[in-house]
Amino acid sequence: MTPRGTKLLYTAGLASFISCTPVLAQQTTEDSQVQPVGRGPDQQETQPDVQAMAEYGGVLTPKGRLVLEPEFQYSHESINRTTFEGIEVLSTLLIGVFTAQDVDRDSYTASLTGRLGFTDRLELEMKVPYVYRDESNRVTVSEVNPDFTLNRELSNNALGDIEFAAHYQLNRGLNGMPYFIGNLRYKSTTGEGPFDIRRNSAGTPLELTTGTGFHSFEPSLTMLVPSAPAVYFANLGYVFNLEDDVNQQVTQDDDDLIIGEVDPGDTIRLSFGMAYSINPKTSFTLGYKNDFIGETTTKFVNNSTGNTVKVSSNTLNVGSLLLGWSYQLNPDVSLNLGLELGITDDAPDTTLTLRMPIGMGIF
Repeated sequence: MTPRGTKLLYTAGLASFISCTPVLAQQTTEDSQVQPVGRGPDQQETQPDVQAMAEYGGVLTPKGRLVLEPEFQYSHESINRTTFEGIEVLSTLLIGVFTAQDVDRDSYTASLTGRLGFTDRLELEMKVPYVYRDESNRVTVSEVNPDFTLNRELSNNALGDIEFAAHYQLNRGLNGMPYFIGNLRYKSTTGEGPFDIRRNSAGTPLELTTGTGFHSFEPSLTMLVPSAPAVYFANLGYVFNLEDDVNQQVTQDDDDLIIGEVDPGDTIRLSFGMAYSINPKTSFTLGYKNDFIGETTTKFVNNSTGNTVKVSSNTLNVGSLLLGWSYQLNPDVSLNLGLELGITDDAPDTTLTLRMPIGMGIF
């Protein structure tokens, strides 16, 4: 029997990024038939549950239902930069050194996510990723005699950062009100962070990271507004990256200089968009997301003198256009494809994600 009130029904959503998918809700009363929000009674047989982007939303899986979601994600980033160090004598005369840098980064992530409907309003989630990364870095220095080029190839593969999350529906969405879902995500440090990888005597990395190296907590709020045959969604979140005392020697040649406390910059996250139903089995999504990442502060300590120096990184602005497609293979299995196109300079060029949520009842 359907409990009185309102709840969000799970459908294997378009999963493009991290974890969970806003979907249509169902509204019931004692006197009314169950009808998915966003469509009228005469549309129930022709309109599917519209599914939205997966990164910051909140799928609420019905009580007793387990969803296993295998995922494969590919991300590519290229950087082409030319810099000049020297002086300008005239507008057409430069004296100095030109440096051209060409960097290509590729990341492949295979992961398995499990979501369990603990109650009609509470869902628990766990994600286990395995990461392979490679990077090609080519630096050419000209205007010197002779010109020279440095080539460096780096790669690594290992377990990524395991994540845990909880999602809770805050209201019933009655009388045309939007649905609000509270989310809390914790990211562990099971991956190899920047202070776990191998380095040479000069402190230069010999492999790439597969994790951030810092614990983080991300509370967020998702809003869903059904409007047949679409669902509008928005999410606002804040990532707290916890400070850590690394206490690690920088190089093997200098025993006095060590890395002390490192405070990663926190992140403000914003996303919004629309999911639209095409036919009873197919829907597409259009959206935008932006991460505003603060400065990372690193404290360097000289043991011999006791002096400390703080160095801060630049802030980052990571914005991407979101495109998605979902096809329902059967009532328990769907196929989801998501594409991110980097808009700002700090965003990866492209990120492609393929997921196949598989649902089953366990209690």
